[in-house]
Amino acid sequence: MVAIILPDGSKKEFDGPVSGAEIAAAIGPGLAKSALAIKVDGRLLDLATVVDTDASIEIVVPGHSDSLELLRHDCAHVLAEAAKELYPDIQVTFGPAIENGFYYDFARKEPFTPEDLEAMEARMHEIVDRNESIAREIWDRDEGIRFFTEIGEKYKAQHIETLSRDVDISIYRQGDWLDLCTGPHLPSTGKLGHAFKLMKVSGAYWRGDSRNEQLQRVYGTCWETEKQLKAYLRMLEEAEKRDHRRLGKELNLFHQQEEATGSVFWHPKGWTLYRLVEGYMRRRLEAAGYVEVKTPQLIDRTLWEASGHWEKFREHMFIAESEERILAVKPMNCPAHVQIFKQGLTSYRDLPLRMAEFGSCHRNEPSGALHGMMRVRAFTQDDAHIFCTEDQINSETVAFCALLQSVYKDLGFDSMAVRFSDRPETRAGDDETWDRAEKALLDAVEVAGVDYTLDPGEGAFYGPKLDFVLRDAIGRDWQCGTLQVDFVLPERLNASYIGEDGEKHRPVMLHRAILGSFERFLAILIEQYAGRFPLWLAPVQLVVATITSDADAYAQDVATALAKAGLRCQVDLRNEKINYKVREHSLAKVPVIAVLGRREAEEGTLALRRLGGKQQSVVTLDAAIEQLLAEAAEPSSAVP
Repeated sequence: MVAIILPDGSKKEFDGPVSGAEIAAAIGPGLAKSALAIKVDGRLLDLATVVDTDASIEIVVPGHSDSLELLRHDCAHVLAEAAKELYPDIQVTFGPAIENGFYYDFARKEPFTPEDLEAMEARMHEIVDRNESIAREIWDRDEGIRFFTEIGEKYKAQHIETLSRDVDISIYRQGDWLDLCTGPHLPSTGKLGHAFKLMKVSGAYWRGDSRNEQLQRVYGTCWETEKQLKAYLRMLEEAEKRDHRRLGKELNLFHQQEEATGSVFWHPKGWTLYRLVEGYMRRRLEAAGYVEVKTPQLIDRTLWEASGHWEKFREHMFIAESEERILAVKPMNCPAHVQIFKQGLTSYRDLPLRMAEFGSCHRNEPSGALHGMMRVRAFTQDDAHIFCTEDQINSETVAFCALLQSVYKDLGFDSMAVRFSDRPETRAGDDETWDRAEKALLDAVEVAGVDYTLDPGEGAFYGPKLDFVLRDAIGRDWQCGTLQVDFVLPERLNASYIGEDGEKHRPVMLHRAILGSFERFLAILIEQYAGRFPLWLAPVQLVVATITSDADAYAQDVATALAKAGLRCQVDLRNEKINYKVREHSLAKVPVIAVLGRREAEEGTLALRRLGGKQQSVVTLDAAIEQLLAEAAEPSSAVP
C-alpha cells in the first residue's frame, strides 16, 4: 500500500507503486490531461516517475511555480533536436533554462545566420506538432561514452568521462533523438506548446573556459502562452527604445570608449544628473543620522588578507606595486570603514554609528561581462556601514527599510520585492556565528513588517542579507539595495567598543546600500523615465527659445532671472524657425520650452510649452518662476 498526501492535505491510497501520471488520472481526467510533471516530497520529477513509498505529492500543471522553467528546459532540447535534424554535422553540448528563456551551445564551423535561426525555429514548431514522447533511460557510464563517441558527439563523451566511474548516467529519448540530461522533462514535445521564439546568437566557450574551443550559443525565449510571449516581445521593443546607452548618446549624457574599458565619461548634462542624485542622497543620509567619510583608493594587501577579501576577491582586484609593497585598488569600502571605527575608543553610547561614503571602487570584471553602465569596472557605491549592538539590529533594520522605500518612491519606483539570502557554501565564520546572524536578520525583518522570499545559499561570504529588487515602468526587475548582517568582519579586523560594563565588545556591522552603484542606478533611472526626467531631476529644466531677434535681449533677461531663481535653463537665439527649435529641444527631452516673440517681449510674458503637450500657457515672468520652482522642488522627504 502506498499513501499519497496531496497539497490540500487529503490522502489517496494505492495498492502498490504508482506513477505520477496514474496519480493525476486517479484525481481526475482534467488533471491527467494538463499534468506536466510531479513533485515528490518537494523534488521535481518526470510524470512517469514511479512512487513506491508514502510521499507528499504535487501535480505540476501550467501556471505552477515550476512549470515555466520546465517548459524552457524542454525548449532547449527541442532546439537541439531541430538543429541536429537541419545540420547533421553539428555537435550539441548543453542547454539550460535561464531567466526569460533558454539557450543551447553548439559546435559548428559555419556561423549561424538569421536565416538559420528562422529555419531552426520553424523545425521546432514541427517537432512540437509531432508530439514526440519523451522518456528517461539509465545507461552505464562506459556505454554512454562509447555511444556518444561513435556518433561524433565528443563534448557529451568528454562530460561523461568527468563523472565518477561508478555513476550511471541519465539519458532522455525524444522521438528518434536522445540527449544526456538529468531532467526532469515533459511527457511529450506536444506539451510544450508554441509560445517560443529564437532571439540571437553569441559566442561561448566549452565549459565556460576561454582556453577551450569556442561554441555558438543560440538564445531563445519561452512562455506558457502566446499572450505572454507577445507581451515579453513588446517589453523588449520598449526596452530597446529606453536603452540607456542609446539615450546617453542622444541626450549627450555620457559615453564609453575602449581606452577606458568599463568606465564612464560623464558629459556636462549627465554629470548634472549625477550630482543631483548624489546631492539628494547626501541630504537623505544626513537627515537619517549618517556621518560621511572618505577612504583611500589604494590599500595594502595585508588589510585585504586580514578581512578575507584577498582570498575571496583577489581575481577581481586591480593591483599596483610600490616600494616592494603590493597594493589593491579598493573593490569595496568595508575594511576601510572599520579602520575609521577603530580610531580611538568607541563607547556603547556612541552606537549606532552610521558611517556613509560615496566610495569610488574598481573591480576587474571580464570585458565580456561589461554592459554599458549596468556592469562596469569603475563605479561609485552609495555605501554605508552601521556599527551597532545586537540589540540595535531590529531598530536599525526598521529605519533602513523605511529610508530605502522612501528614496525609491521619490525617484519614481513604486514596486519593490525583497529577497532573504542565507549562508552560501563558501563562507567565513562558523555555523554558530551564522545561526546568530541569520536569526538576527530574520527577527529584524519580521519587526520591520517586510514580506520576503527566500533565496537560499546566496548570502554574502561574511553574513546573510536582504536584497531589495525594484520593478521598473516596463516590468523589469533590478536588484539595487542591500542590507547585510556581519558578525565576522569586526572579529577579523579586531573592532570593539566599550560596553556599559566597562569591557570590550564586538560591534555588529550592518552593510547597506540603497542605490547600489551610482552608474548602474542612473542607467536604470534613465531607462525608467526613457530620458524624460521629472523637472527636479532634468539636467536642463527649460530652454528659452526666441521666435524673432526682436526678443533676443528680453530672452537673455529672462534666462538671467530664471537662473538667479535656481532653475537650470539654456537660451536658444539661433536664426531658426521656432517649430524647428521646439522639435529639437523636444527630442532632447527638455521638460519646458519658454517661447518668446515680440509680443512676449513687449508684455513681459512667457509662452510655456510642456514636453509632449501641444498647448501652451502664457504667464508673466514672476508667475513662471513661482510655478516652475514649485514643480522643480526636490521631493519633500529629502528635506530634513
